[in-house]
Amino acid sequence: MTKLLIVESPSKAKTIQKYLGKDFRVVASVGHIRDLPKSNKAAIDVPAGFVPHYEVVKGKEKIISEIKALAKKSEEVLLATDPDREGEAIAWHVQEAAGLKNPRRVVFYEITKEAVNIALEHPRKIDTNLREAQEARRVLDRLVGYDLSGLVWKKVRYGLSAGRVQSPALRIIMEREREIRAFKPVTFWTIKANLEDKDKHSNEWLCSKESTDKKEVEKILEKGKKGSWKVIDIKETKVARAPRAPFITSTLQQTASSRLGLAPSRTMSFAQKLYEAGHITYMRTDSTNLGALARKDIEKLIKTKYGENYFESHTFTKKSKNAQEAHEAIRPTHMDVEYAGITDGEKKLYQLIWQRTIGSQMKSAEVMRTKVIANVDTECQPFWLNGSRVIFDGWLKADPMSASEDVILPKFLSGDLLKLIDINSEEKQTEPPARYSEAGLIKELEKRGIGRPSTYASIIKTLDDRGYVDKINKALFPTDTGEVVSSFLEEHFSTYISDSFTAEMENELDDIANGERTYKKTLADFYKPFTEVVKSKEKAEKITNLGEAPNKEKCPICEANMIIKLGKSGKFLSCEKFPECHGARTIDGKELEGPKDTGELCPKCSKGNLVTREGKFGMFTACSRFPKCKFVKKDEEQEKANSTGVECPLCQKGFLSERRGRFGIFYSCSNYPDCKYAIKAKPTGEKCKLCGALMMDGTKTIPERCSDKSCANHNPHKLDKIK
Repeated sequence: MTKLLIVESPSKAKTIQKYLGKDFRVVASVGHIRDLPKSNKAAIDVPAGFVPHYEVVKGKEKIISEIKALAKKSEEVLLATDPDREGEAIAWHVQEAAGLKNPRRVVFYEITKEAVNIALEHPRKIDTNLREAQEARRVLDRLVGYDLSGLVWKKVRYGLSAGRVQSPALRIIMEREREIRAFKPVTFWTIKANLEDKDKHSNEWLCSKESTDKKEVEKILEKGKKGSWKVIDIKETKVARAPRAPFITSTLQQTASSRLGLAPSRTMSFAQKLYEAGHITYMRTDSTNLGALARKDIEKLIKTKYGENYFESHTFTKKSKNAQEAHEAIRPTHMDVEYAGITDGEKKLYQLIWQRTIGSQMKSAEVMRTKVIANVDTECQPFWLNGSRVIFDGWLKADPMSASEDVILPKFLSGDLLKLIDINSEEKQTEPPARYSEAGLIKELEKRGIGRPSTYASIIKTLDDRGYVDKINKALFPTDTGEVVSSFLEEHFSTYISDSFTAEMENELDDIANGERTYKKTLADFYKPFTEVVKSKEKAEKITNLGEAPNKEKCPICEANMIIKLGKSGKFLSCEKFPECHGARTIDGKELEGPKDTGELCPKCSKGNLVTREGKFGMFTACSRFPKCKFVKKDEEQEKANSTGVECPLCQKGFLSERRGRFGIFYSCSNYPDCKYAIKAKPTGEKCKLCGALMMDGTKTIPERCSDKSCANHNPHKLDKIK
């Protein structure tokens, strides 16, 4: 009989199967096999002690059946999902769903033949503490998300959301935005002199003082033009640039963002593929440690590739006191492989990891920094010329992108005369603090103890998906919706979205993982006071009025005062007499055309008239009593032109038509709003062989896949792996 090894990824299964041969059968759960139901009422039994009620993910029934059948034929069942809390939870769910008896748990921190075989020699039981820590996070996030989101729906706008960790992240972005708005710039001047040395080489020298006094600036310029210039001092300082620690999850995301322009979610996706293909160690880790075998391989490579004098062993302080389960830094599994990966993104990320790993065990770079000081006379501010040169490149040899562009200065002697070519001043203003980039926000979240390595990417993605932030030139700008939601939460739930509370909750989850706290007590201590606060806010005033209109704008219809309101597309100005008057303007004061009465009675409610409105994607005709009546008149010609001819699988009355929404083109039922079926890509008309849902068209980079997100066939990169 063979042994059954269960992982969560088909690509990982394929890699491991090659290493183990015929004695093992390696299969994949294809991610989570069970999850909480969408309905919150059925998800968690709070009175019973926060007992979660899981259900099998749609489309995974066939996989569970396959695992059951193979387990009966196997002499041993091994669960080898990812080596973190989520992986521990997936292993437990597989055991429960498939009814496995006494399965053993193994973990692979790297997918190499040697590491896999060593791991198989040390099986263990499923770690209940790790599994409960993940379950506590999942349940906590569900309870907080539902309670907070429900209140935000009532008090701000329907369809918005608030989460336990995303809300503190949004608050941090808003705090920076308020700093920027409150910032008062100060005018100052910089002075530069273009001076020529004895060898006829000219350089731009900078005055050592930035002045806020225009008269002082003019005085320096006058003296500079009349006086004679000479070198008065030369200072040279030898500086050592120490190598950086190998990557952990947060530093990998930060560096990939700043150097490669990758969003954290893309970075983790590429890293996952590199890990599953056996190219790098596990990518979710807080540890900067390198194993003994890895160190030997790195030493050998450095001495061979760069020379004996480049190697120097380094150990680095653990980045986090709560370093998680993965016990090594992110590093290549084979040091002699400098380039690896399938896509360009994977190759660039691998090279980044390789360079940082090799560089971490090399000698410090030695840089000579030079400052030459010149002056006109003793009463004038001195002028500086800075430069540097690398004496020994050290670790920069392996990681050249970390080297700054060096300015090599000519040889100067104290007393050398200089000739003035030009001197001028430039007026500037002090600048406010910069907005967070994705890399900057991850660094800030890590600094404040908010979230953990596995959550940083999802936090930022959620803020973007919810429309709470916009990324412009790498900077994260809070949207109007994000600002209103954050302000509401800061006013009513300041404790629960504070740094200290959020970080302490993360520590408590770590304590559960370490066996130092219990699941039930942790949730009970949090949830009872939290629900009391939520209940106390039920009577809070609804946020419909965000303040008076700027510049006392008047309604274009009735001349009444206008107020700021939040719409789906952001802030706008509305007549204070709404709904009696529909006068509206953009936030900049431009008049918005109100609904025009067509004279037709609404066929659905028979109470309002049909009016023509301007929406985000053009004109449409709907009931004047919206939102009480949501009737929308169909444009028959446009509907016909947009129809795919594929029958709606939900109502079987309409056909799927192309539409454009906030996130681009999607396809929905022509029978909307009576039927709200929608998918994100064009339907092919064929049905999924696994779950029976509609299949969607593919593109150059994405093959056809199932329209049901919960189906295993939905992930395009795993289709050819599923049997």
